[in-house]
Amino acid sequence: MTSSGVVKASDISEDAPTAAESARPENTVAGSDRLLLTGGVSQVEGAAGGGLTPWAVIGGYGTSDQIGATAFLTRLNLPDYELDVAGALVGFLDRVELSYAQQRFDTGHVGAALGLGQGFTFTQDILGVKLRLAGDAVLDQDRWLPQISAGAQFKKNDRNAELHAIGARDNQGVDYYVNATKLYLSQSLLVNLTLRLTKANQIGILGFGGDLNDSYKPQLEGSVAWLLSRSVAIGAEYRMKPDNLSIATEDDWYDAFVAWAPNKHLSLTLAYANLGSIMNQPDQRGIYVSLQVGF
Repeated sequence: MTSSGVVKASDISEDAPTAAESARPENTVAGSDRLLLTGGVSQVEGAAGGGLTPWAVIGGYGTSDQIGATAFLTRLNLPDYELDVAGALVGFLDRVELSYAQQRFDTGHVGAALGLGQGFTFTQDILGVKLRLAGDAVLDQDRWLPQISAGAQFKKNDRNAELHAIGARDNQGVDYYVNATKLYLSQSLLVNLTLRLTKANQIGILGFGGDLNDSYKPQLEGSVAWLLSRSVAIGAEYRMKPDNLSIATEDDWYDAFVAWAPNKHLSLTLAYANLGSIMNQPDQRGIYVSLQVGF
């Protein structure tokens, strides 16, 4: 790091290869030859990116001739609810990403007050696919175009009857998104912008569509991260949300985070997240913790 606090490309470039790495065949399949943190962390729906929104990067540290994989556990504690997420992804040749996540949303005392029972949970399974279309996430004079990807997240909630009772039209749905991500090494700055088409209520935890709206609506999501060093990044995210249910308004989400990756096999993300009102319970703010391991 320079005295100005900006990380240069040389500061976060890879160390000289070890003897074992030098001996590795050039056409190796499994590998991790990209820079630290350039694969993002695990997004709450399983994709590589920030905590709240996916980035255009392909998860893992595999290059164009390698396969990378990660697994993660995430916990979000809110005043009235708890969200636990577990999942994994595989990135193929820095081109295609396949992911899976399972979310368990504990309604706590709110569920008991609604007659659902103490500790009533909504469980949602999410299958994701992301395709890198063009560009490169790392800026240099020959690759100015941001990395652009398109993806889909196939979601299914296990509480069909309860979701219909609150006005949701379906217990399953698909989100579609396109995003662009660029890492400006000379400024140590990463910027991401995502456009999502969705009918999901609270990202699908409360079903899809509702009495106010049952059509896809475009929603913007954004992330900014600053690399303090090759292994530490801080930043913030913002995610717009649709408002489909008359029974409960839905607010946009945002967070501020710090991500630490001591090596390519481990990363830890800590965030302060504000999810607004959920099922008419306002001020749902809390601590988000996510542990990711890479292979």
